[in-house]
Amino acid sequence: MPELPEVETVRRGLAPAMEGATFSRVELRRPDLRFPLPQDFARRLSGARVESLGRRGKYLVASLSTGESLIMHLGMSGRFTVERGSDRAPVEDNRALGPEAPPDPRHDHVIFEMAGRGAGARIVFNDPRRFGFMDLVEPGGLETASHFAGMGPEPLSETFTPERFNATLKGRSAPIKAALLDQHVVAGVGNIYACEALFRAGISPRRKAASVAGARGVRLHAAIRAVLEEAIEAGGSTLRDFADASGGRGYFQHNFDVYDREGRPCPACGTSVRRIVQSGRSTFLCPACQR
Repeated sequence: MPELPEVETVRRGLAPAMEGATFSRVELRRPDLRFPLPQDFARRLSGARVESLGRRGKYLVASLSTGESLIMHLGMSGRFTVERGSDRAPVEDNRALGPEAPPDPRHDHVIFEMAGRGAGARIVFNDPRRFGFMDLVEPGGLETASHFAGMGPEPLSETFTPERFNATLKGRSAPIKAALLDQHVVAGVGNIYACEALFRAGISPRRKAASVAGARGVRLHAAIRAVLEEAIEAGGSTLRDFADASGGRGYFQHNFDVYDREGRPCPACGTSVRRIVQSGRSTFLCPACQR
């Protein structure tokens, strides 16, 4: 599932086509994604202007001129593609390895046609597995929306401080890897970046979260921020389905130290990277470097 860097990459790709633009036409090719689409979804969006396009954790959040907020989640395989011009060609991707293969149009489920600042832009949401979803939140209801209830701080914001992070870890008996995946602890971190941050901080994913609070917590806080910032700069990580709004792949997977590197040498000490299973999910670590 796309994590914070991938969602932020998508946000940055969509913003030029959406911010300041108006939904001139909304086409729904099915009534549901992971969940049923909101009642009167197309009607409520049509004519609304996107005031801003933000992100909260792994969610995209568009603030609308109607006062409502459009919430969008990519799920496992969701992809937004921005097309411009009469030939509807995707916007160019300038990365060295070129764009990913275009998505199968049979899985184009929601289409936004934009007018105004994004004149000529057509935004297509494609989702083969249909684990993504969209929702509309009434004016004033964003802070209390169920999607964000109890969600932890944004890891790249000023509210995510070492002191707050350590205070959250105190008293938690769960393994630190599980704590990082808990969106109440910190928003947007998933399996990939939890593994990478723990390696950089030299912390075993099995260690109890409470035992990390303190000096280890300060190291881990810095590692989380650093790995997320670097991943965003690289356009996220493409392992299977992820592509940005121009169809391009992310490249941070080429910088992985431990994730998906089972049996390969640790870049720090040469010990073979191990894979263990925690709560049904793969965790990758260096048994020599991480204590």
